[in-house]
Amino acid sequence: MKRSILAAAVAAVALVSLPFAGGAQATSPVNFGVAAGAALPMSDLSDFVNTGWNVTGMVGFHPTMIPLGVRVDVAYNSFAIKDAIGINGNINFTNVSGNLIWSIPTSGPSPYLIGGAGWYHLATDAPGLEGDSDNRFGFALGGGIKLPLSGFDTFLEARYNQISGSGGSPSLKFVPITFGIMF
Repeated sequence: MKRSILAAAVAAVALVSLPFAGGAQATSPVNFGVAAGAALPMSDLSDFVNTGWNVTGMVGFHPTMIPLGVRVDVAYNSFAIKDAIGINGNINFTNVSGNLIWSIPTSGPSPYLIGGAGWYHLATDAPGLEGDSDNRFGFALGGGIKLPLSGFDTFLEARYNQISGSGGSPSLKFVPITFGIMF
């Protein structure tokens, strides 16, 4: 009797574990990806720019069955200056950041948290302001959901970015909401 209960318990654990093990083996620990979407200005930045756009390239290392991974992102965000300001042009942010990702390893859709810090290059493309640029430190915190497909993963992500103020200027804040693919 005890052997049959033990055998049934071992079989149940094996059956429940198969989807997790199968999903973990299909995913490589090193991934490359691209993402794009909208960039929403916040706080002081929203006073003088419209909603913009974002494009991001990334490389990540996420060991199988360990919830913590690392990802390096290179992103470009562009915002059109509002017409009410009287200046035509764009404000652009290029950044390189190192991030930690905490996720729940599953074979299906899985939520994750992401946070990191990096270098942000601010540049303006407007008459009279060409070449006006600055380098600043910034950080980003957010989350997303990973949707694994056959051979690659897709994800939907939102991250709050804050760029430090410089020389008495206010900090700049925006939230890119992106859809991406990881290979």
